[in-house]
Order: sequence, then C-alpha cells, then structure tokens
Amino acid sequence: MNERIWTAALAVIGDEILSGRTQDKNIAQVAAWLNVQGIRLAEVRVVPDRTDAIVEAVNVLRARNDYLFTTGGIGPTHDDITVDAIAAALGVPVVHHPRALAVLEHYYETRGGLTEARMRMARVPEGADLIENRMSGAPGIRIGNIFVMAGVPHITAGMLDSLTGTLEGGLPVLSRTIGCWVAESEVADLLGAVERAHDGVAIGSYPFFRDGRTGANFVVRATDQALVDSCIADLTARLEAEGWAVVADGI
Repeated sequence: MNERIWTAALAVIGDEILSGRTQDKNIAQVAAWLNVQGIRLAEVRVVPDRTDAIVEAVNVLRARNDYLFTTGGIGPTHDDITVDAIAAALGVPVVHHPRALAVLEHYYETRGGLTEARMRMARVPEGADLIENRMSGAPGIRIGNIFVMAGVPHITAGMLDSLTGTLEGGLPVLSRTIGCWVAESEVADLLGAVERAHDGVAIGSYPFFRDGRTGANFVVRATDQALVDSCIADLTARLEAEGWAVVADGI
C-alpha cells in the first residue's frame, strides 16, 4: 500500500500581483518550506481583492487539499479584505483576538500607538489561533486547515518558520545549529547559495546583538539527517573560507 501524500494549496491574494505591478516571491518560498515539511504544494491560485473570488477559492482549495495557505490582504487598510472573506467562507463572524491586540499594543507602544487602522490587524475569524510574527508585530492566522499569512515575503518567511514541524502529516523535521560572529546581511547571499545547493533543506537565520558584538545562529532543517549534516558541512566550509569562525551548536 502506498504511503499517503499530504498536500497543500496556496492562494496568493492581491490585485497588484495580477496587474504585474508586484512580482510574487511567496510561491517559491512556500513550496520550498512545504517540501522540507514533507508536504507537497499541489496547486496555486492567484486571486483578486474581491470577496466573492476569495470565498470561492478558499472553499474549493481547502476542500481538496489537506492544507490551504493564503498570502496577502491582512494589513491595516480598508482594501485588506482577506480576513473578512475567509470568515465569510467559513460562515463565522470576525472578532478581535485579545492576544493579537496585546501583541500589537506592545509593538506600537513606541511607534505612535495602536490606531484604529492598526487594530484591524487583530481581526480574525471567530475560533482562530495566531501564527507568530517576530518581524512586524501583526500575527498570522490559523483556523482549521487554513493558514493566513502576510504578503510581504520576509514576514511570510518568519511566519512559516514559526510553523516548522507543527503540521500533521509532515515528516519529522530534523535540525542542527551553527553560530558565527557575523552580521546577517554579510552572509545573506552565501546562505541563499548553500540552501539552493541542497534540495530539501531550509536554513533559518537568527541574528542577535550580544556583548557589543553582532552575530547570528543558522539553523539547518530537513527531514533527512544526512541532508542536514551535508548542508552543515558545506555551510561551515563556506563561512570559514570567508574568514569567519564557526561555533558548533550555535552561540
């Protein structure tokens, strides 16, 4: 008997994608992230900022896949309608999530305060949980088999990172960490090159500032230990070739 293959769909929401004004980068990173989880991205649909179109896409895609991810349309402006559309698709009201309000209040405490527009980013379909967002305060949303994420690629990446290893049906995700006293920006291209050279591997980068010095820990994740080990060896060799000392198990 064949082992079941778990699948996911992605709905990319936004008129700016369909018009060509913005080039989507989330399809590739969601597909690569799912691959590391052992889940296959089975289909992608790009949807305009129209409630009826989002509702139709959500209901079709969530029904024929184990998971549905959406990107875009969860910001503070009036045309960010993804939350309302998903609530409509599920037949539930929209509410303010108390933990999301607390997170946003803390984030904007030194950034001008929590305005009515910013409070929109705490709105969720009733019954939803949150997806942590370490980048910009506003969390993503998880309800049933639907994961609602930002459209900005680096914020989406952080949300995916917080979901790593949590999806049922995925293979166990293994990881190893190395650290380096280097600014993350100095090794961004190197990290990307190493990740591309090792199919099925994801590299998370976690910068920090400690004792007056800038450093970063790099976490290599995959579902195969041999892949993790070979990627760690390659990453270590490339960092050391650039003159940076690597600390096993992180700093």
